[in-house]
Amino acid sequence: MKISVIVVTRNEGAELRRTVENLRDTLPARSEIVIVDDASTDGSTAAFRRAIKAPGIGVARARNLGAAQSKGDLLVFADGHIRLDKLWWQPLADIVEDRQVAAVAPGVTHLPATRGRGFGLQLTGPDLDAYWLPRKADTPFAAPILPGCCLMMRRAVFQATGGWDGGLLHRGGVDNEMSVRLWLLGYDLLIAPQVVVRHRFRETSPYPVGWPQYLHNRLRLAFAHLSAPRQAKTVRALHKHEAFGEAMALLVEGDISLRRREMLARRVRSDDWYFERFGMKW
Repeated sequence: MKISVIVVTRNEGAELRRTVENLRDTLPARSEIVIVDDASTDGSTAAFRRAIKAPGIGVARARNLGAAQSKGDLLVFADGHIRLDKLWWQPLADIVEDRQVAAVAPGVTHLPATRGRGFGLQLTGPDLDAYWLPRKADTPFAAPILPGCCLMMRRAVFQATGGWDGGLLHRGGVDNEMSVRLWLLGYDLLIAPQVVVRHRFRETSPYPVGWPQYLHNRLRLAFAHLSAPRQAKTVRALHKHEAFGEAMALLVEGDISLRRREMLARRVRSDDWYFERFGMKW
């Protein structure tokens, strides 16, 4: 099966070239790398003649754009600042052969590598932030949230579930929304602990990140997928932020009512099931 790696990038500098070279060195034959430049200003994609130009549409829509212009049976969504070892893709591809599994991701460490490892994430509470989880087993295991810095799924599942939520803005919470939605739609999400991706965690973003858009994405997750009491808790948790009013305005101006109706109609598991499955009490 052909693998397509979609790399969304914005002002990655030399990291992008190093990431692409690493992917080329470790992917099997017939694979492709699709680069989506989401409004870089540092010239980092100039050397890639086939890079897709996007006018600052944000991570979710940029990933969807890259997927639409790729040809692989297996899709890998990757950040522009990662490193992987040879044959990293094989355990992931083996896992998603199971039709019950929507997506799989490796463990994550720093670049350069440290002893610290994260194996999936979990929501912290009503503020809908997330924290890294420890390794739970030596064999593939379920995780409430998969990190999108390196995530594999079958194209058929991607298309059947609507891809990344195009209503999310800029960045932040994109992986959280996708993971919650896939669980509620009846799929499983797994971590492949035998594979570890090295990911560069940066103290500052190489481009401006709008705080209202960041909060909006958390609110959109809550209003699309969670019960009314949990929505209220999220509103109370985020209300303290100065940009909360603008974030709520962005939410109302979007298609959240339609989105919620669609998600409630399609899902086969409730958010109560999701919270109980992963031991979340709020």
